[in-house]
Amino acid sequence: MTNAPQTVFLADYTPPAYLVDQVALTFRLAPTATRVISKVNFRRNPESNGGDLLLDGEGLKTISCTLDGAKATVTHEAGKMRISADQLPADSFLFEAEVEISPATNTALEGLYMSNSMYCTQCEAEGFRKITWYPDRPDVMAPFTVRIESEEKILLSNGNPVASGDGWAEWSDPWPKPAYLFALVAGNLVNHPDQLETMSGKKVELNIWVRPGDEGKCAFGMGALKQSMTWDEEVYGREYDLDIFNIVAVDDFNMGAMENKGLNIFNSSAVLASPETSTDANFERIEAIIAHEYFHNWTGNRITCRDWFQLCLKEGLTVFRDQQFSADMRSAPVRRIDDVSTLRGRQFREDNGPLAHPVRPESFVEINNFYTATIYEKGAEIIGMLKRLVGDDAYAKALNLYFERHDGEAATIEDWLQVFEDSTGRDLSQFKLWYSQAGTPRLTVSESYSDGTYTLNLRQDTPATPGQADKQPLVIPVAVGLLSPEGKELVPTTILEMTETEQSFDFEGLSARPVPSLLRGFSAPVVLIRETSNSERAFLLAHDTDPFNKWEAGRMLAKDVLSRMATEGAEPAPQYLDAMSDMCADEALDPAFRAHCLRLPGQDDLAQTLYDAGVTPDPMAIHSARESLSDALAAKLEPLLASAYDSMISEGEFSPDAVSAGRRAMRQGALSLLSRIDGGERARALFATADNMTEQLGALGALLQISQGSKELASFYQQWRDDRLVMDKWFMMQVSFAAPEATAATAARLVEHADFDWKNPNRVRSVLGALSMNAAGFHYEDGASYQLLADCLIRLDDLNPQITARLSGAFETWRRYDGNRQGQMRDALQRILAKPDLSRDATEMVTRLLGD
Repeated sequence: MTNAPQTVFLADYTPPAYLVDQVALTFRLAPTATRVISKVNFRRNPESNGGDLLLDGEGLKTISCTLDGAKATVTHEAGKMRISADQLPADSFLFEAEVEISPATNTALEGLYMSNSMYCTQCEAEGFRKITWYPDRPDVMAPFTVRIESEEKILLSNGNPVASGDGWAEWSDPWPKPAYLFALVAGNLVNHPDQLETMSGKKVELNIWVRPGDEGKCAFGMGALKQSMTWDEEVYGREYDLDIFNIVAVDDFNMGAMENKGLNIFNSSAVLASPETSTDANFERIEAIIAHEYFHNWTGNRITCRDWFQLCLKEGLTVFRDQQFSADMRSAPVRRIDDVSTLRGRQFREDNGPLAHPVRPESFVEINNFYTATIYEKGAEIIGMLKRLVGDDAYAKALNLYFERHDGEAATIEDWLQVFEDSTGRDLSQFKLWYSQAGTPRLTVSESYSDGTYTLNLRQDTPATPGQADKQPLVIPVAVGLLSPEGKELVPTTILEMTETEQSFDFEGLSARPVPSLLRGFSAPVVLIRETSNSERAFLLAHDTDPFNKWEAGRMLAKDVLSRMATEGAEPAPQYLDAMSDMCADEALDPAFRAHCLRLPGQDDLAQTLYDAGVTPDPMAIHSARESLSDALAAKLEPLLASAYDSMISEGEFSPDAVSAGRRAMRQGALSLLSRIDGGERARALFATADNMTEQLGALGALLQISQGSKELASFYQQWRDDRLVMDKWFMMQVSFAAPEATAATAARLVEHADFDWKNPNRVRSVLGALSMNAAGFHYEDGASYQLLADCLIRLDDLNPQITARLSGAFETWRRYDGNRQGQMRDALQRILAKPDLSRDATEMVTRLLGD
């Protein structure tokens, strides 16, 4: 095994011995022999004791290395170059190096690599060390100047362009940045240009750079960028700080996008959009990701994180900001439902298994493995709780202080919380536990009513997680409203601040026992436990004034029905079907909201619910229950669904706006259920006439779910075989809708398809990611999917360790299931771990999953 894992600990952090005042880089690009010449001006860090100069580097062929022009004597150790202190001048010095690297053979897609003949970089978290020798850590920040020499048509880097000529271009970024924010792109590209005038009157040049032929898919992304820039000025007072902002679409990219200063590099799927090739979900995702990466300009770039343990400082805050933006651009209630669904589906699952870790981890082996839902989604929820606790005005005041105090610095969670303490006077020492304590708290609620006083009794408990057996009580903001028995709002939303293990709260002067609406807006990332009846859930679905809790009541009603069907063989409950009928008929409700209510809880959600209740989940029983309840819903709601399908037809030119997308969502939800009754007649007709991808793909999915659509699937392939992003959908749909017993065989066939590309992360995820998400198929009792995924990950690890490690997370719930499935998954994990030369990324993940 190479790269034997070594654990890095937060407690071992020490400031860098040397700081950097200026970096000058020259790139002479060639596919297998790129030369990188670096000139780095170092000075001693007054907060350090000095010592040897340690520089990071991986896979570099070193041509030369000098100190102030004289040859340096160096030693190498575990990915580092060491220059002894006795060679270093007293205060400052110039380090120069020339190295050779091979972008064309860099399939890991870290550092400088090639994507279909285009040069591009990905340096977060530790990719810059694959480009040249440098202190590759986020607390070393410096201005960069870059010269690119190449015959490629377009040569881009960070900052502002300063000069160019035949075969070369120079860029200068005046803002100090860590190496992980460095970027370079060179290739045959064309731009979609625009311009924006900032709040101070400065005109900024905007470009989205794409391959020739993709120019027609840039307009929506450009509009989202301009909206993001304006929103950040209006809501956070943050103005853009360079003369130019470039986005580049790249086909082969491990992440969604990267916020490099002034030169954002995007996975093509996260920026290219057109009505014909993109669904409404794609449009919404693109809007959110463009906003997220732009917002990083201040929360991540101008203020970065001191070390990678502070990753949530930039990611959690920026996710919260992009959620705010999306809520303003679209339906805020629907957006909140989507955000919480993502949190529960990814982060709660993480917290409940062997991969659980604090929002600020105490240690890691491979930092790429900690770009997790806990860092991002739970990190954002913590920001939301903090804002609820201090109020909107105090939040705005604290953020202004944060930007003022830490601009140009590499900050910590302590710095972040200190500005809130200083600006509000609150003691946040207990609140800080949210950053250090892993696990999802359980909030147990009971109540009593007597003589006009209603009492809520709350108890919090956080289960043990790996390495953390004992948990302390957290600060939990519990948003509560009370409804009268007639459905009137008696007590509007009130924030109860829970700080102890057990607390009680009284509401006085009530003429009757109220119906509580608890955790409104999902005010804290907790699991709510309360004995309640389906009658009360139906009541809240009908009357609750909080949109999230209205949806939540329907979800909990559906989960109860499905749980009984899966474990007791119960029939679909008439009470649930009646409640759904009333909801579906309520035209005062947003169509997008109604569409969300029609969606049944996912298989993984139900499996976790049963597991939490002490029941070993049966994936096939859950699948059968969802199918039966879907059939019953379709039969019960047929007239309402038919009416919705006919009335929600889009009129005029396609628009991706929230209102239009909501109407299409309701129509697609109706179609999915109606196809169970009409044998796919409507879906086949829509597939034949659809002029947008939302309807075409929705019709195809409606057919595949009832085991039809082979003709349409073949037609879809012929129509879109030359569009790489649409073909990802073609691959994904087949695995997602495969029958449980055929899922593994379907995925196995597709990874051998001529259009499957092991080197393209999007294509790999379209099959292997979909395989793990088809819960009944992945957990089919023969174990074929487990074995197939293990085979694929063993093969993929040699090409792209980062994607291998992330996809191995499909096994994180292995302890949830019966002994047969546990044994098969454990065997698959052990087979991966036994691979010779398994990457550090995959070794850490699989070891944590096994928990040995």
